[in-house]
Formats: sequence, structure tokens, C-alpha cells
Amino acid sequence: MNADWVAASVRARALAQRRVGAGASRNIAAQLSLSDGLSLLANTVYADLLGNAPTLAAAERATRETVLWQLRVLAGWMPATGTRLARAAAGAYERDNILNLARGLTDGQTTAEPFDLGSLESAWPRLQLVTTAEELTDTLRTSPWGDPGPGTATALRDILTLVWLHRLSEVWAAARPWAVAVAALTVARVRLVDGAEPSARMRQLVRPLLGDRWGNAENLADLQAVLPRTAQTALREISTPDDLWRAETRLRATVETDGVRLLRSSLPGPDVVLGSMAVLAMDAWRVRAALAAAASGTGSSEVLDAVA
Repeated sequence: MNADWVAASVRARALAQRRVGAGASRNIAAQLSLSDGLSLLANTVYADLLGNAPTLAAAERATRETVLWQLRVLAGWMPATGTRLARAAAGAYERDNILNLARGLTDGQTTAEPFDLGSLESAWPRLQLVTTAEELTDTLRTSPWGDPGPGTATALRDILTLVWLHRLSEVWAAARPWAVAVAALTVARVRLVDGAEPSARMRQLVRPLLGDRWGNAENLADLQAVLPRTAQTALREISTPDDLWRAETRLRATVETDGVRLLRSSLPGPDVVLGSMAVLAMDAWRVRAALAAAASGTGSSEVLDAVA
């Protein structure tokens, strides 16, 4: 038994047990207004930060802040050897801080308050001080995020996401299949939906996961044929690029299933904590999808139906 991880593993399982779950999320989605959907979360772990969220955007933000708070709690229970895992997992929030900052520097739009990562920050203390888009690019190059490469806001998000998942899978191998799947879905969208030429930076980040042959694929069949077998799974049962959203949704379900399996590991350790992180993140995603459906008054969620 890994005695150093006992407390963190116990806490991780306890947090995961408080998730809303698929069934309750479908009940929320069936409501006909945002306020009705929020009322069903009054006695859940999300309640404190949700409060009386006035808008869907505010409610969605609260669910993400709840998961970040849970991650910070887990980090406090981890042994020193778990610091890299916690910081790597928190990279998704630092990524979004960077994207919000970039948006504000580029078009002057008012941006959301940055997520408070506390001790889980890696480059944010330096990045938040920049005042121009050019300075942001230069600072990223000398940070753990590396060269963002050229391109649009979407391209920046793709690069930062790939860096984040690469970092997470380097820290803990159980996350590597998720990184491979996200890489496959990203290049499928870039090549077949956006019709864009992948940047040199994207090719560099994707190469260890997918190789190089995907770069010349002209259609979905060609892409599936040249991807490594482990990556082909991410695109199974997808016949057209327009269905990529279904593959992305199914990947979330896969991450959730993997998280549950890791949580059930027999011995305390990083696998249990990583599993909890995955389950909690996916639970918050389900809740966001359910609240979006409730706010629209449709009575159901096509996204949640796709993972039922």
C-alpha cells in the first residue's frame, strides 16, 4: 500500500461520491427554465457557488469553479510527490485564463475574472502582467506552455490544449489515451472542417501521439486509415466531419468511464486521485449541458442523449 496517498485517495473517493450523476443531469435537462434547473442543484456540491446565478454563463462558470475548488482541496491532501499531478490537471484552468487574456488584448473585450489557481499556477503570475498580444506571445515562449505558434484564437486554444494534455500524460501515463484521442479529434477538425493547414507547432505537439501521416489526409476515411490504432478509436462510427461533435461527446463519456475505473483501483495512489479528477470534471460538464437544455426550454439535451 502507498501510505503517502491514503488520505488523498480517501478524500478523492469522497468527493467523487458527491457528484450529481447522469440520471440527475437528465432530470435537470428536462426542466423548462434555467431557474427550474438550478433548483434541482440546491442540495448538491455546486450549490454554494451557483447561488442564484442570473445567467446560464454565470451558472456554467460556477460549475467550473466548483471543480477547481475540489482540485485544490485534493492537492492539499496529496503528498509532495503529487504536486506535479495537481498542477498539470489545473493546467486546463490556466489555459482558459490565457485565452481570456489573449482575447482582451486582441479585441479589447471585457474578459472574465481569471480562475484562482492558488499554488497550482505555473506561468500565470508572469502572464497576467503582460499588456500587449505580442508580449503575451513572447512570454508564453519562455514559459512551460512554449511557443503558441501563429493563427487565430481557435488555433491558440488548440495549441494550449495539446500542451496541457501532453503535460498531464507525461506526469501520469493513465491520461495518455485521452491526449491521443483529443489530438485525433483536433487534427480531424482542423483538416476536414476548418480546411486549414496545421501549423508547424501543432505538428510538433501531435507527432509523439499520432505520427506525421495525418497531415495530408483529405477526407475522414483517409485520416482514419493513417492514424495509429489507439487514435482510430476516437473516430469510430463517425461517417462525416459534421459528426465530430458526437465523437467529442463520446470521448467525455470515455474519460468518465476511465475515471470510475481508476477510482476503483484497489490500492491508494495517484490513479485514484486522477480518476476522481476525471469524474468530477465530467460531472460538471454533464451539469452544464443539462442547464443549457433547461435554459433553452427544449425538455431534453441532445448532447446528454448522445452519451446515454
